Amino acid sequence: MANGSGPLAGFRIVEIDAIGPVPLAAMLLADMGADIIRIARPPGGGGAWDDVGGDILHRSRKVAYLNLKDPGDREQLLELTDHADALIEGYRPGVMERLGIGPDVCLARNPRLVFGRMTGWGQSGPLALRAGHDINYLSITGALHAMGDGESPPPVPLNLVGDYGGGAMFLIAGLLAAILSAQKTGRGQVVDACITDGVPALMSLFYAWEPKGLWRDRPASNLLDGGAPFYRCYRCGDGRDVAVGCLEPQFFAQMVKGLGLEDRRYDQNDRDGWPAMAADFAAAFASRSRDAWAELFAETDACVTPVLSMAEAPLHPHNQARQSFVNRNGIAQPAPAPRTLGTPPSIDAPGEIGIADAVARWSRE
Repeated sequence: MANGSGPLAGFRIVEIDAIGPVPLAAMLLADMGADIIRIARPPGGGGAWDDVGGDILHRSRKVAYLNLKDPGDREQLLELTDHADALIEGYRPGVMERLGIGPDVCLARNPRLVFGRMTGWGQSGPLALRAGHDINYLSITGALHAMGDGESPPPVPLNLVGDYGGGAMFLIAGLLAAILSAQKTGRGQVVDACITDGVPALMSLFYAWEPKGLWRDRPASNLLDGGAPFYRCYRCGDGRDVAVGCLEPQFFAQMVKGLGLEDRRYDQNDRDGWPAMAADFAAAFASRSRDAWAELFAETDACVTPVLSMAEAPLHPHNQARQSFVNRNGIAQPAPAPRTLGTPPSIDAPGEIGIADAVARWSRE
């Protein structure tokens, strides 16, 4: 269950088991101290999607198994939500209503409840009832088009931008805002978190730049999309990569000096000179190994850093100093974030709880 510490200690949230943004949102809320009970279908065994979250995404909370098509199990869920501050779910629109546990039913019983809904397309609109995944949601926001080299179809991105950035983070923000409102007004509300709403919000900077001529609606032709030779990744002599992000002129100068190219007299903002500049940088980085460049630039502000693998990341000195990863049972996993000062990162292993015990505990507290 929750740690009993952190800024959300004492808040109770019901999580209806799902894949995608919901388990990450619940994990982060639990990491901040929320008392969360995950409601999942009884294990069927052997299904590839039966337990996508595993010990990491499902950490710091208990699971109670219910068959939501069974009237008795549904009533037990409603009894649990009677004592909750919030519920989060990720079904397609209308599913919770058809089960008889939609927001109207839940808020009628518990007017202070915040009912958080997480979907890709939203609760309304022409695509609301269609299937989709992260890549589909990104495709209609302008974000996917902005990725890649512009010469081939956009690369398949990790589901960090859609599911997690435009989904889980907006669900958390909306949920916490609504909980604050409920504390003041005594009235809960429905939060409609939608990835195709969240991702455009994440794209706000580029939509602001485009009409001013500061952003071209063409991938790999801008400052932050790989178009600029001083803001991209380069392959090193050992086949591994470095990331270069020296946007400011003083940092750019340090990077150029480190590469031994200070005699070239580059005009950093001359777009016509970017192809030649990129070729020079690529040739220079190819002359040494990734770690050699990382060591050379380590004590500078040149903004050159090694591109680490998932296995390497927990071993980086900065990540170790920050305790950005924790090790449980020999497996590294991301530590709770963000942190409050004075509260060390702490996680609990997932576990099970009977629904009757969960209802009894919440009703006593």
